[in-house]
Order: sequence, then C-alpha cells, then structure tokens
Amino acid sequence: MPSLPHIIEKTRSQITSMLAFAAMLTLSSTCFAEALALSTRVPTPQPAAQAPVQSPPQQATKASPAPAQVALKQDAVVRGYAVPIGGALKADNEEVWGRIVALAGGKGARFVVFGTASEDPEASAKQAIEMLHRRGAVAEALPVAPKFGWVDLNKVVRDPALINKVKNARGVFFTGGSQERIVDVLMPGGHATPMLEAIWEVYRKGGVVAGTSAGAAIMSTVMFRDAPSVINIMKGKWVEGKQIDRGLGFVGPDLFVDQHFLKRGRFGRMIPLMMAKGYKLGLGVDENSAAIIHGDEVEIIGGKGAMLVDLNDVKTDPTLGAFNLTQARLNYLDHGDRYNLKTRLTMPSAVKLRGDKLDPSSPDYKPYYTEPLFHLDMLGDSTISNSMNYLIDSPLSEVRGLSFDVAPKPGDPVAELGFLFRIYKGRGTFGWSTDENGPEDYTVINVYLDITPVRMPNPIYSAWPGPGRISPPAAERDGAQ
Repeated sequence: MPSLPHIIEKTRSQITSMLAFAAMLTLSSTCFAEALALSTRVPTPQPAAQAPVQSPPQQATKASPAPAQVALKQDAVVRGYAVPIGGALKADNEEVWGRIVALAGGKGARFVVFGTASEDPEASAKQAIEMLHRRGAVAEALPVAPKFGWVDLNKVVRDPALINKVKNARGVFFTGGSQERIVDVLMPGGHATPMLEAIWEVYRKGGVVAGTSAGAAIMSTVMFRDAPSVINIMKGKWVEGKQIDRGLGFVGPDLFVDQHFLKRGRFGRMIPLMMAKGYKLGLGVDENSAAIIHGDEVEIIGGKGAMLVDLNDVKTDPTLGAFNLTQARLNYLDHGDRYNLKTRLTMPSAVKLRGDKLDPSSPDYKPYYTEPLFHLDMLGDSTISNSMNYLIDSPLSEVRGLSFDVAPKPGDPVAELGFLFRIYKGRGTFGWSTDENGPEDYTVINVYLDITPVRMPNPIYSAWPGPGRISPPAAERDGAQ
C-alpha cells in the first residue's frame, strides 16, 4: 500500500492537475492541443534523420501486394468514420455499441451487417443486429458469405437490390471470423466489386464502417490474412498471400491496424510487417476496445485501450541476419485518449488530466514501483502494456524480457532463435495515472523499444540433480533411453 506521504503528495498533485484542467477548458480546441504539447515538453516532431529502415534478409525479397483497386477516388474526401474493434466485443459495452450508432446518426440509423467472415454468418450477423437494435439502430444482414453454400457470391456482390441497401445505409458492420473471407468476396484478385464500391460510397459521404476482430483486420491496405504465430512472423516465416495479403484500406495507406493486440502480444508481429511494408505508424486495438478514426484524429473507447507504434526513427542492423531494431516508440492509449496521426501528439482523457502526471524529468516525479522487472514471455497477455505502465511509475530506466519458441518443430533451422526486448525511457517519455475509476489506469507516451535476436538453448532447462548429485548427461535429461 502507498505510504501516507505518498497519498498526501498524490492528493496535492490531483488538485493541481484539476486546476490546470479547468484552465485548459477555456482554451479553444486548437489552443488546447498547443498548450498540451507545451506542458508535456514534447519536442515538435522533426523528419527522421536516421538511415532508411532496412528489412531483415528473410523479408527483403518479399514484394508488397499491388495497391487495392478499391482505392479508385482516393483523392476524394472521406468524411466517414472507420471504427476498428479489437475483437471479443461484449454485449454490455454500451460505449462502443452506442457510439457506433451515434456516429451513424443516432436513433433510426440504418446499418447493413456482413457476417461474411464467420463460420456461422447467420448467427454472428443476428447477434450484431440485436446489439445495434438495442441502441436504436435499424439493422439488416446481407447474405454475403462463403459459408452460405446456396449463394452465388459472384452474383450477390453485383445484385442491384442488395447494393441499394448498402447505399441507403449510414453504417456498415463486419463481424469477426476469418478476414480473408471478407477480402476474397468483396475484392477478389484485388478488384473492387460493386458492393465494395457501395460501401466506400457510404464511407466517403460520412457514414460509419465498423468491424470487430476480422472486421478490424481489413481496415488497412495490407493485413494479416492468417498468422496466428507471432514468433514465426518475427522469425521471417511468412509468405505473401498466405500469412499476409491485401486489406480493404479504409484507414488509408499510411496506418497499419491489428486486433486482439495486447491480449495476444501482437506488437511482435505488427512491427516486422510494418518495416517490411514501409509503414511508419501502426495502431493495435485490444479486445473489447475500439478506435474511432476520423481524418487524422484517433479516439480510443471501450475497454483496455490500444497501442500506437511509431517507427519513424527506427534503425536496424542488417548484419545480424535476423529481425532487429532500435528506437521504436510506443504509446499506450487508454480509454478516452486521443492521438493525432499528423502531429503525433497525444491528448489524454479528462480523467487522466485530473490524475497524476508522471514525468521522469520533473523534480516532482515520485514513482511507486521499485523492484527490477524481467519477463520470460514478452509476447504474453498484456505483458507489453503492463511493462510500460510499470516503467513509467518506477525509477527504473528500462524493463527487459524474452520471447522464443518453447516447442520448435524438429529440423527447424532457427529453433534456437529468440528475441530480447528492451523497453526504456528516453526523450519525451512521460505518462498519466489515475485511480478515479477503480484500479490504477495509465496513459504512457514515448517509451522506446529495442529488439535484438538472441540464442535460446534447447532445451532451456533440465532436472535439478539435488544435493551432492551429479547432473545427468544430456541424453538422460532429454528423456532418452
């Protein structure tokens, strides 16, 4: 438990932050962002001066998918909202469901629902429709799914009646499942179908395109098609058209989106793909959470939050012969936080501004945690975000961890390849914390990440011999007869 002086200091800090927040409310939105940038002492982003990012040897020869032809009229203004949801969206997540409906116009807003990705598209679409109806929307499922064996998909994506239903909607919702089904049906061979063009028409005119899990994966121009193994992606074990494919591109060509992000440690697969494809910014949305993307503005709502990965300043060492990087920047964005993709500035939620500001460069910095931290599985459930939270609220300069394949396949030439992760404080590292809503919540800005390939012996452990005993030979340790 925090000591009495720590509580007194925290209360004083909260009162100071509340007064500062009240003053900020009198500013215009433009001045507020400017004042926030000055108050946090974040330097104005400058063009990266480092050498161009180089992909590791395993990825260097891979060609990017051809640009999606759905991006016809990319110069047209997009007035709509893209809402990638990280998956596992709960029925009682009023904020996400309600916000989707509100963005589409509120009560009476018309939605079309695509259960295309699902193993049971009828049940998935029915569930989404029920959630939308509860919030006052009018929703209808369209029979566009490979699992509907009686449907001629080539015809339904060109059916004038169904296309008119899309055009008359204010919102489009994609359920979860397998994202390749959505892309294969709506953009076969990279060619936009009339139904996909109708979805884009809704989006450009100001409508909502939302999707959970698989429905979020399709938001980028490039997506993970089927890549459940994060460590394999880090080892360069992926093939175009199998693990990686085209997406539908609703968030534009410059932002990469992934889902189930913190829960499944998917920052480990996002970063290698971003580097191979030339992305500088990536947004990983966690489960039961959503990102509302409108122009350059990103707002995080729902459950646990999202991570913004910034690769503008990264360096790599191609001589290592395996994936590596230094100076990636990570931002953990919590519920209510906003991020501007152009300025690369974060605006924390009002509740965070009423809490404690955690600035390692400030004389008032009084972190709580003190013990060193090392993780044996940096790709574990929420390990990366928990490490960032711990780091910003401790005097530590860094937190380290490993990731490796605990059960490599026989004959795997890179069976012993693992990765060492180092997250550390640097220029512009700071954050906020609050316990206003219960357990401590954090927003963490500009934590740096290095990833280095390391050798992991296999097996990594053996039986303890006991006092006075000789450790058994390797063959016996491995269970050989």
